[in-house]
Amino acid sequence: MTDFLEVDNLTMRFGGLTAVDGLSFKVKHGEIHGLIGPNGAGKTTTFNMISGFYKPTSGSVRLRGETISGLKMYEVARRGVVRTFQHSTLFNELTVLENALVGTHMPFRPNIFAAIIGWDREDRRGAEARAREALDFFGLGHLTGEYAGDLSHGHMRALGMAVAYASHPDVMLLDEPFTGMNPEETRRMMDLMEKLSHEGITILIVEHDMQAIMGLCHTITCMSFGKLLAEGGPDHIRNHPDVIEAYLGGSRDVA
Repeated sequence: MTDFLEVDNLTMRFGGLTAVDGLSFKVKHGEIHGLIGPNGAGKTTTFNMISGFYKPTSGSVRLRGETISGLKMYEVARRGVVRTFQHSTLFNELTVLENALVGTHMPFRPNIFAAIIGWDREDRRGAEARAREALDFFGLGHLTGEYAGDLSHGHMRALGMAVAYASHPDVMLLDEPFTGMNPEETRRMMDLMEKLSHEGITILIVEHDMQAIMGLCHTITCMSFGKLLAEGGPDHIRNHPDVIEAYLGGSRDVA
C-alpha cells in the first residue's frame, strides 16, 4: 500500500483554544485506518479539516500528493473524499432510493438545460442504476420504496453509508458508524467496510467501539488533547501504556 491521504502538522485553533496541535499521520491506499481518543481529543475537528468544513490554522492535508486543505467541502468531495456524520443527515421524508440518488450528484451532475429538452435521460438511468447498486451493496435493495424516517436505526446508518458510496468515493471518512448498533448490526457493517476496502476504497474511521476498531483497522492513530499519542497496528495500540492510561483511564482491557 502507498500513502494516499497525508495529514501534515495539522493545527486548528479557536481563539485561545488549540483543538488540534501539530497532528501528522498517513493513510495508505485501500486501508482501513482508525482515529481514536477520548472525548475532546480533536478527532471530529480533524475530520472537519480533512473534509473541508474547517480551514486549518496551519498545516496541510494532501490527497494523492495534492493539497486539499483549505478547499471548500464540495471541492474536496469532487476529488473523491466523502464523509458520514455521527448523527443521521438523511432526508427522512424521501424514500430510501431517493436518498441514494442524492449521493449520485457528484458522478452524475444535473444539468437544467439538458433536463428541459430531455437530453439527460441516459444520466438519469445511470444515476438510478448506481443508486440501486449502492443500496444492494448495503443490503437495502428491498427497502427502496420505504421512507428513510421509518427505517430502523441500523438501516438508517447503512443508508447513510450507501448515500456516500453512491458518489464513487476514493476516501470515506466515517464518524462513529457503529453508534447505537447491536452486535449483529455491528458485525454486518464491519464486513461491508472490509468489502469496501477490498474494492480499493480508503477508509478513515472515528469510533469509540474498541472491539470494532481492533477487529477492523489495519492501522490506528490515537489522539489525546489534540496531539498524536501513539500509532500502530491493533496489537501495538492495545498494549501501549500511554493509550491505556490516556484513553482508558488505566484499564488494560482495550479489546
